[in-house]
Amino acid sequence: QVQLVESGGGWVQAGGSLRVSCAASGRTFSKYAMGWFRQAPEKEREFVAAITWSFGATVYADSVKGRFTISRDSAKNTMYLQMNSLKPEDTAVYYCAGATRVSGSIYSLAKYDYWGQGTQVTVSS
Repeated sequence: QVQLVESGGGWVQAGGSLRVSCAASGRTFSKYAMGWFRQAPEKEREFVAAITWSFGATVYADSVKGRFTISRDSAKNTMYLQMNSLKPEDTAVYYCAGATRVSGSIYSLAKYDYWGQGTQVTVSS
């Protein structure tokens, strides 16, 4: 069984920084890509950023481009999201996800096979 466990969420004032992590454990799975999504109250889950595991290619949502940085440590089987210049509208539960297939849009929830339980990020104004 594959487990993705997020950590590092919390509370921060606007303009501050946080780093969230996602550790993969359990059964080894062939990762094509891993991504971060977020869900604010009463809103749909939305794409934040993704990284291809082998080459480290990255993509970002326009709303976080230039402020957030996604990275991975293959040796530790861990993915990170460094979030700088945080805004109140970044407040959400942040989920990590793992995709095993090449097919499908990296921006789409449907591409991802495994999900973490989420970590809360709260940005106060």
